[in-house]
Amino acid sequence: MAADCVAWLNAYPVDAEDLSDSFLSGEEENGGLAVHNKNISNEINSNWLSSTSNSIHEARLKAKAKRRLRKNSSRDSGRGDSLSDNGDVSRGISVAPTSPKSKLMDRKSRMRKGRGLPKKGGAGGKGVWGKTGEVYGPVVVDEKDPNYDEDQENCVYETVVPPLEERDFEKTVTPIVLEYFEHGDTNEVAELLSELNLGSMQSEVPSLAVSLALEAKASHRELTSRLLVDLCGTVLSHSDMATSFDKLLRDLPDLVLDTPGAPQLVGQFIARAVSDQILSKSYIDGYKGKVDCEYARAALDRAAVLLKMSLGGLRIDNHWGTGGGQRPVIQLIREMNLLLNEYILSGDSKEAERCLRDLEVPHFHHEFVYEAIVMVLESKGEKTFKKVLKLLSLFSASSIITVDQMKRGFERVYMDIAEINIDVPRAYFLLEQFVEKSFSLGIIVCRFSWTHLCRYIFTYIYKFVSEGDVGVVKFDRY
Repeated sequence: MAADCVAWLNAYPVDAEDLSDSFLSGEEENGGLAVHNKNISNEINSNWLSSTSNSIHEARLKAKAKRRLRKNSSRDSGRGDSLSDNGDVSRGISVAPTSPKSKLMDRKSRMRKGRGLPKKGGAGGKGVWGKTGEVYGPVVVDEKDPNYDEDQENCVYETVVPPLEERDFEKTVTPIVLEYFEHGDTNEVAELLSELNLGSMQSEVPSLAVSLALEAKASHRELTSRLLVDLCGTVLSHSDMATSFDKLLRDLPDLVLDTPGAPQLVGQFIARAVSDQILSKSYIDGYKGKVDCEYARAALDRAAVLLKMSLGGLRIDNHWGTGGGQRPVIQLIREMNLLLNEYILSGDSKEAERCLRDLEVPHFHHEFVYEAIVMVLESKGEKTFKKVLKLLSLFSASSIITVDQMKRGFERVYMDIAEINIDVPRAYFLLEQFVEKSFSLGIIVCRFSWTHLCRYIFTYIYKFVSEGDVGVVKFDRY
């Protein structure tokens, strides 16, 4: 047997590489195949293979080479490794990547077909509504669609606002009313209330607004009266107003605990409502002989008295007064003069303080100081001098009039002293005496002198300087 093998090898010599047990040679590691079909039999694992077995072995080698090529191409798609039709590996040739993992966001076709344009013309994909500028027409409903419902064709969809519950009413409406006290725009309140589905709580709006105004200032009560007039007929009805005031009269025993003057204030609100024609004239007469609560009786009596006084010429539409920022300046000056004249006659500083606070014009207190000093200069006795000095000292100590407002009032007198001196010849002498006394009592923090007067005069002479003189003439105000 051994002799036959030696003779066969001598007849068909075989290289050492072909007798290797490994399936891949060194050339295969570099991407190529080095398997040559010599139509001979080799010994593998001590077994002799025929030519048929040898061809199977070559096919396995080619399959293994293809698998390795696919693995390399998916890992490095840009290197250009490819496999020819006969299974040979070609390297160095630029081939388009075929792995779907190479470009995840690539929308071009990977089938090597077509012109390389995006799929669906760029209108497809997740989260895409269509092509840019594409306008969709009306959708035609297919009656043959198994999901078609004939009843849905005639449906009308509307936004439904649930009715406001009683527990959420006060929490929702109170911020609206308090904000209205700041801006005073009744149209905004009407819009906000119309957006709410008040339902049966409509009649609660006036009573809530009035109860909040009882604890507020006089200007806020005036705003509340205006709000009720603007809401009646648009958001609220006359019956809602009557129901709301009925509730206020029933709740007076509780309102008195927080606001002792609630009966008189509610009576004024009722009189104002009747005057503004949001309550009928027979509203008060309907309670005659039917009221057991003393607070409700006091409120109705107050309203009846005000309505009788209106027949004699009293204007109920202004008995609350108007907030300082909404009053004309002339009216404010007139009321300040009345306040000073009443104080000179009565000497009641607390009443003067209350009246000044009720004006609600802290930014206009310098006018009060100005009018008080002018009154001193125009008076002929020391009574006015001493009383005005005492009143300004009281207002300065309690910070009712701030230091800035006090200083500004004195400065205005210095600016107008030339005109005042025409009517009051001793104005310069009296003003100097009043300034010295005011500085000694701490009403003003700095002593004014005639240097200030000259500076103010020159400041107002050269207040308006032409553009050509800018930078040439400069005067400091202080």
